[in-house]
Amino acid sequence: YKETDKILTVLTREGGKRTVKARGCRRRNSPLAASAQLLVWSDMTLFEYRDYISLNEAEALELFWGVRRDVEKLALCSYFAEVAEAVAEEGRPDQALLSLLLNSIYALDRLNKPPALVKAAFELRLLCVAGYEPLLDACALCGEEAPAQPRLDLGEGVLCCAACGEGEGASRPLDAVSLAAMRHVVYGDPKRLFSFSMNGESMALMARACEDFLLTQLDRGFRTLDFYKQLDMG
Repeated sequence: YKETDKILTVLTREGGKRTVKARGCRRRNSPLAASAQLLVWSDMTLFEYRDYISLNEAEALELFWGVRRDVEKLALCSYFAEVAEAVAEEGRPDQALLSLLLNSIYALDRLNKPPALVKAAFELRLLCVAGYEPLLDACALCGEEAPAQPRLDLGEGVLCCAACGEGEGASRPLDAVSLAAMRHVVYGDPKRLFSFSMNGESMALMARACEDFLLTQLDRGFRTLDFYKQLDMG
């Protein structure tokens, strides 16, 4: 914005999503420069006047250097930020969304969790936070808790088994391991969101199901996701 300013989208603890003017943050040696970057956790002093909010002071508390040094992790966290911006409401506090975003970035930055695992868990948990929680406790038709050849109905957000058919809408296949992991994400303690491990075919099944479920429920695509997938393919 202009030559030396930026307009920031900030996710705050008390005020939810806020649109903030950072005046002079692009000037050399500006005290606001670090906090006006993408993916920075900061202590900010915001001043509200009439129809806009300005950033008066800021101290960057965490810049997540482990993410910034890895282009794949940086692209993935940019996707997390774009999705969070899409579901957050201006001015409505959402501590669960803020915690999910921070914990997901931290899992990549410090815990070195596999990007595919963090991405799938973030997507599924975000849908729960945003009010699109799937029903994964049993087959929606027959009630079987351990369904054979389980599938996730992307439109209805319910589990179905092979014996009951796939239904009319699009669905994605799962196996016992991927279903257990998704149940952990949906029904488990949010503080232990990433406390599981997966690999191989089960991880691939969960990754595809969570991504497609999110895109179906939010009914939109994300440019950052397209870029991340291009990197992953490369």
